[in-house]
Amino acid sequence: MSDASIPWPHAPAHRLTGAGAYMVTAGTYRKENRFDRPERLMVLHRGLLKLAVKYGWTLEAWAVFSNHYHFVAQAPANGAASLSIMLKELHAKSALWINRLDRQPGRMVWHNFWETRLTHQRSYLARLNYVHQNAVRHGLVNVASHYPWCSAGWFEQTADNAQVRTIYRFKVDEVSVDDEFSPAGEW
Repeated sequence: MSDASIPWPHAPAHRLTGAGAYMVTAGTYRKENRFDRPERLMVLHRGLLKLAVKYGWTLEAWAVFSNHYHFVAQAPANGAASLSIMLKELHAKSALWINRLDRQPGRMVWHNFWETRLTHQRSYLARLNYVHQNAVRHGLVNVASHYPWCSAGWFEQTADNAQVRTIYRFKVDEVSVDDEFSPAGEW
C-alpha cells in the first residue's frame, strides 16, 4: 500500500453522497477553547444557523461549544455536496473574526470536520438526542435546555410532547461520536 492511499485520521474522507440526514462534528485546532465567552459563542452559533439556511441545510439538532460543535441536519434535495463549502465559509469567517479579536492574524483556528450519513432511524434518533444533550454530557449544565447555544430549548418549545419524550428516551451512551473535547466551563 502506498503512502498516498493511507487514510490519515487528521484528514477524514468526506463521502457526501446524496440527500438525507447527516451528523457533523467539527473541532478547533488542538481542541483549543477559542470561543470561550458568551459573545464568541453567540457569533459562532449565529454563523452556523445563518449559513445552514444559506446553503439549504435543515438543522434538526445543534450544539456549539468553545472548541467544537455538532449538528444533525437534512441535506438539501440536490445532495450534500454543499456541506464542505458551507463549513469552509463558517470556519473561514469565524477564524478571521476570532483572530482579529485576539490580534492573532493567521493563527490556525479550525482543525477539520467529520460527517456521518444517518441511514437507520434508531441511529438518527439517538444522535438527535446526543446532540440535544451534549451540553449535559460535557458538564456545562444539568438540563440541556438551559444551555443557550444548543437546540434543546428550541426543540422542547416547537416539537409536540410525544416527540420530545420519544427522542429523549433514546440512549446516547453507545452512540459512536468523536467527542473527546473539553469545552470551557465558563460561558
